[in-house]
Amino acid sequence: MRNALIVSVMVSTFALAALAQRPGQEGQGGGQRGEQQRGGAQAQQPSRAEAPNRQQRPQSNRDSGVGNWHVPQHGPTAYRGGAPAQPNRTPAHAEQGQPAQQQQPGEQRRSYSDQPNHPEAPHVHAENDRWIGHDTGRNDPHYHLDHPWEHGHFPGAVGPQHIWRLRGGDRERFDVGGYYFQIAPYDYDYVADWLWDSDDIVVYADPDHVGWYLAYNPRLGTYVHVLFLGT
Repeated sequence: MRNALIVSVMVSTFALAALAQRPGQEGQGGGQRGEQQRGGAQAQQPSRAEAPNRQQRPQSNRDSGVGNWHVPQHGPTAYRGGAPAQPNRTPAHAEQGQPAQQQQPGEQRRSYSDQPNHPEAPHVHAENDRWIGHDTGRNDPHYHLDHPWEHGHFPGAVGPQHIWRLRGGDRERFDVGGYYFQIAPYDYDYVADWLWDSDDIVVYADPDHVGWYLAYNPRLGTYVHVLFLGT
């Protein structure tokens, strides 16, 4: 009888111990399943390769308050100030119907870097859409045209409501949506970092220089004068 009682007590003790361990084991197993579920959710997040196309392109002037795909809500206002400072030499004009030539020997190139880390090119402040550099007035010889609108007016959308994608070409002739433009020769240096087959531009009216438009690059935050060449 004594031996039977000892065996019964031992069996009961083992049974109670097993019951006490089950909740902990189930909780541990549940925690493992929870980690697997969270891991699965993380795996479904888009990878960097799936990010929007604009994030894959080179970023310039980031965190400087210029560019980074900001689009100004308006173009520059007409210049109302006095006569701007002229370069040391006035460039000779090109053949009829063509803009003035590039920077001439001995001519001083203006600086547009008005704040730290701002580009050495005409640009727009993202915080207030202020156009830096468009202050030379209507008589700037660099943008004189003997025959303004020789190829007609640009029939496409002008202003922030439409962003055009560059589809190839170069500074002398580039394509956006089947329309062709030329960069003003005086502005050639300001498009050295444009991506001619992938950058976006926004076209604005030029309130001062007859026959010209302004092409703004949202990635860089810079702009140049462009001449419409037709389709």
